[in-house]
Amino acid sequence: MAAAFLLMSVEGGSLGVLSWMLKPLFDRVFIGGDSDAVWWVGGLIFLLFLVRALTTILNRALLTRVAQATSSQMQIDLVGHLLSLDGQFWHKNPPGALIERVQGDTAAVQGVWSLLITGIGRDLISLVALFGVAVGIDWRWTLAATLGAPLLILPTVLVQRYVRRKADQVRTQAATRATRLDEIFHGITAVKLNGLEDYQLGRFSRVVRSIVRAEVKSAASRATVPALIDIVTGLGFFLVLVLGGREIASGERTVGDFMAFFTAMSLTFQPLRRLGDIAGSWQVAAASLARLYGLKDTQPSVTDGHETRAPAAMSVEFRDVWLSFGSHPALRGLSFRAEAGQTTALVGASGAGKSTVFNLLTRLIDADRGSITVGGTDVRRLTLATLRDLFSVVTQDSTLFDETIRENIAPGRADLDAATLRQAMDAAHVSEFVDALPGGSDTRVGPRGSSLSGGQRQRVAIARALLRDRPILLLDEATSALDARSERLVQEALETLSAGRTTLVIAHRLATVRNADKIIVMDHGRVIEEGTHDALLAAGGAYARLCALQFTE
Repeated sequence: MAAAFLLMSVEGGSLGVLSWMLKPLFDRVFIGGDSDAVWWVGGLIFLLFLVRALTTILNRALLTRVAQATSSQMQIDLVGHLLSLDGQFWHKNPPGALIERVQGDTAAVQGVWSLLITGIGRDLISLVALFGVAVGIDWRWTLAATLGAPLLILPTVLVQRYVRRKADQVRTQAATRATRLDEIFHGITAVKLNGLEDYQLGRFSRVVRSIVRAEVKSAASRATVPALIDIVTGLGFFLVLVLGGREIASGERTVGDFMAFFTAMSLTFQPLRRLGDIAGSWQVAAASLARLYGLKDTQPSVTDGHETRAPAAMSVEFRDVWLSFGSHPALRGLSFRAEAGQTTALVGASGAGKSTVFNLLTRLIDADRGSITVGGTDVRRLTLATLRDLFSVVTQDSTLFDETIRENIAPGRADLDAATLRQAMDAAHVSEFVDALPGGSDTRVGPRGSSLSGGQRQRVAIARALLRDRPILLLDEATSALDARSERLVQEALETLSAGRTTLVIAHRLATVRNADKIIVMDHGRVIEEGTHDALLAAGGAYARLCALQFTE
């Protein structure tokens, strides 16, 4: 930035030297008839243009580097900050809007450094040099040329405020546009099957049209200041012609004086216009900066603990845990214990709070009150990295990335040997379909695993959990997307994996948890029954009624 500023200063100052060189060109060469002077005057003018050409090339390269480096680092920092935020933030902010923040807002800010360096380093110094030449020739002419400048102050202030409001409106609408696109593209199957093409297109069109209207108004407002500068400059030229023309005609001033002055003032025209436009461009960038700063200032509600040593035992216990989402209570004094090395199943109707248990245990969110411990250690005391390193997780929403099957099973583990990978794929029955693929485990799965079936995606996620091999296993409907045969095979693999580990299972299909050491029956965020499958059936309570709905015998 410093080097670019220096080069811009050289380029800007060269305009003042150029206008000053016109005085000897007219007075000594054109009017005085000094033919020898044409060589050194012309040589200096050529040298000035050569310097401007070189500085332009270097400036463009330096400013592009500054703009790209700052915006890319801003995107990296912003994504890093977003990854540190907890589940509540991600529930409130749609992905499309966040994508627009990372891409659109940083792009809007990207050129601001180039704009400021160019404006201050080149245009402002150009104006100083050119006005210096003008004042050196005749201060009265300079005063006449700038007589209308004070008229620009009030309109400029009003225009900047209006541009800032419109820029903020555009950025907000751009975030809505990105959200609409995210919803359309990710929900394209539902859109087509329900005949929602026209509906979704209408929603998208309304947002785009509002952006167009705001952009047009903003552009018209930003053009107001340069337009006013044109009017004031024209008035100044008129006054100088009236004043200077008489003095030249009377012989008080030379033609060279007037041409040098006129050239200096003419060359101020473009720098003035650019500086007038900088204020509007800055307001557009400032609107995006404010949004980015607001996002960076957002702090996670889940704060990191300080203990890095994992607990010795792996028992899990909830004690009088309460949690509400707004006015909706999710857990109401939940208390239960999952013994180390045993399988504990959580069952109950949808909305009973089963998945919330997993979110609290892994600290994607924190409870309003109550305690959650692993091996007697409160999970809030552990660092998030230490806590989450205790779990292998398989959820009903098997999230895959647009990478190869191998990278989805063992992300970031380039040193993993083929035998270990094969063992995990065999155990999760991934090998059954991978071997039939042309690229084997190096086959890309597509966006969100779209090239695989639901059951195949689930088995890849199970293989990832098998390979992760952590002391606590969390299974949230892990076999929900499998057919009957695959479910039986994977269930066997999961039972082998569960041996000796603390396992918590969320299941709607009660046949998959019959052999659990303990079954916790939840309803409206609290425990209403617990025991083994046989004991709960004999009790004839809520669990027995759930079984009656699913089993014929």
